[in-house]
Amino acid sequence: MTTTAKKWLERIHALPLEGVTKIMNVCGGHERSITMAGLRKVLPDEIELVPGPGCPVCICPEEDVFEAIQLALNEDIILIAFGDMLRVPVNVSKTRARTLEQAKAAGADIRPIATPREAVDIAAQNPDKAVVFFAAGFETTTAPVASMLVQGVPKNLFILLSGRLTWPAVAMLLDSGQAAFQTLIAPGHVATVMGPEEWQFVPEEHKMPAAVAGFSPESLLAAMYSVLRQRVEGKAFLDNCYPELVRAGGNPTAQAQLKTSMDVVDANWRGIGVIPQSGFALSEAYAQHNARKQFPSYAEDARKRAGEMPPGCDCAKVVLGQIYPDQCRLYANACVPRNPVGPCMVSDEGACRIWWSGGVRKNAVS
Repeated sequence: MTTTAKKWLERIHALPLEGVTKIMNVCGGHERSITMAGLRKVLPDEIELVPGPGCPVCICPEEDVFEAIQLALNEDIILIAFGDMLRVPVNVSKTRARTLEQAKAAGADIRPIATPREAVDIAAQNPDKAVVFFAAGFETTTAPVASMLVQGVPKNLFILLSGRLTWPAVAMLLDSGQAAFQTLIAPGHVATVMGPEEWQFVPEEHKMPAAVAGFSPESLLAAMYSVLRQRVEGKAFLDNCYPELVRAGGNPTAQAQLKTSMDVVDANWRGIGVIPQSGFALSEAYAQHNARKQFPSYAEDARKRAGEMPPGCDCAKVVLGQIYPDQCRLYANACVPRNPVGPCMVSDEGACRIWWSGGVRKNAVS
């Protein structure tokens, strides 16, 4: 019989917790479910839920967004991107386009899409026009892009790839010795594709309790109970609390398609810096569809730096779980959804946007 959210809460409240335990959730979808279900309000005071680096829009490097804007403005192309990317700002003067949305208003042909399949359709419908797909996302978004490429795409479709792997950011935090959490909830959808084994390093190398969770309150609370019980009992292992979809080994077909079409490379994360072996790049076998090889470069090396968030924006600290969204200096002041300053207020997976949608409308530090 399925255990209800109420029963998991009762089990959590019955645990003999000592001191505060911080649980980091890596996935933006988890943070949205936690906030919208009001889980923070019903958990014991000894538990703090920390949003982590689970928003691909938030960490997409500024130079990639800038390059997409410049390609759309300066080349005779159709540029397509997932909807959230259109409002991500870059640091330029007010006289220049700061977002893809502003570039569209300036006359560039920019179109939002929801799935890679739409990219293929748009290219097929416009055979005499170059179509550039600005593909930003984590493994669950990048895997369909890989599948699309392996299955074959029109000659006029090019990929401006900004794909990232999730686990290296957590590994970086743990290796730094400055991780502000004691337990971890790993992303269920990533584990569905890549396998739960990717997260085995957390308990094995860092002796930290970990669990894979889905997106229902029941699955999240089960994962919380698991990591809290592990901590109480002095244990550390990886628990699969999303067995409905997560299987050992993940999805071998998706992994094979990623390996065929892409290489794993060192990659820059906005506001954080370069994380080794944390990014996807198109392999040489697909160079004919690589926008960076087929179009003039609009990249600016000066933009490839850590800490390139707008002045006063603390999105990087939010992404790393070092502060809560409402502790950012700009949150609910200069930065609100209708006028986002930082990327964490743009995306539906950004912690700041989620907290605002969940009713947190005041800044905690000002």
